[in-house]
Amino acid sequence: MAKVGIVMGSDSDMPVMAKAADILEELGVDYEMTIISAHREPDVFFEYARSAEEKGFRVIIAGAGMAAHLPGMCAAIFPMPVIGIPMHTTSLGGQDSLYSIVQMPSGIPVATVAINGGANAGLLAAKILATSDPELLKRLKEYSETLKEQVMAKDARLQEVGYREYGKK
Repeated sequence: MAKVGIVMGSDSDMPVMAKAADILEELGVDYEMTIISAHREPDVFFEYARSAEEKGFRVIIAGAGMAAHLPGMCAAIFPMPVIGIPMHTTSLGGQDSLYSIVQMPSGIPVATVAINGGANAGLLAAKILATSDPELLKRLKEYSETLKEQVMAKDARLQEVGYREYGKK
């Protein structure tokens, strides 16, 4: 049963949303990915948000650009955590999306990651789930250790070859 719902308003959001899915897969977290337009098919959207708890979702990751109503509307209906991913837009660089997601009214919180922050949304969803899943918590700790080792390896290479050679690959 999927524990995380990943929903986006358009297939143009897929490259960013795929990063959330990749992280969840790496950590062994089940998810379901869907494209739903809150504006173009509100009946489908409302059914998705109303049935998410029944389907076993514990977190929803919602990505949206421009007016970015999808995450906030999910949070208005779904009783558990919603993580919003503001999408970069050509008109305002994603600031429109960011403000639309982060400026929620009192009582309807949406955890918000950086513009195009798909990977962090996946990690945040996993961290939320890990509060009641010791095995997932263990995998998250291992993931963090891998990140640390990657940085240490980069520094070791820098120390070995110097900054002029480091940038050449």
